[in-house]
Amino acid sequence: MKYMIPIAMGCAMLAACSKQDNEAEQPAILDAGPEATITKVDDIPDGVRSAALAEIPGMVISEAERKERDGMVFYDVEGTRPDGSEVELDMLEENGAYVVVEVQRDLAWADVPENARAATPSGLFTPVRVIESLQQDGTVIYELFQDGNPKEPSAEIAVKDGKAKMLTERWKY
Repeated sequence: MKYMIPIAMGCAMLAACSKQDNEAEQPAILDAGPEATITKVDDIPDGVRSAALAEIPGMVISEAERKERDGMVFYDVEGTRPDGSEVELDMLEENGAYVVVEVQRDLAWADVPENARAATPSGLFTPVRVIESLQQDGTVIYELFQDGNPKEPSAEIAVKDGKAKMLTERWKY
């Protein structure tokens, strides 16, 4: 009987520590990112058009936007691949040339690879939209959008060399 109270207290303390450790491991939903100034582009600069077509030969461009965010100027070029699937390219100007930094497409949450889905903490939220972004270095970023927040992802997962991890800060692009 005299050991019951210390054991009970020890179990309670262990449970409290475990709960705190789990909470510390679970990343919070990402803070709002820097504001972007978005301008629809009617006349797509030639360098942007040629970079898009070099990345996705046969792409049919439907629209483009110029975005200024966090000191960077991007061009987002949307369109379809020759097979009809939708694609978006994000480009930056580097040394006078436009470089594709992301190739994006929308996916259903069920179509996201298992390793990426497994990297999300249970109970975080169920994404209502997922954008898969292939980076130049082979990293794949899964941007997860929460119901009620359609403008920017609430969480992001990075997958590189088969290893998936939940990001605690927004991806640079």
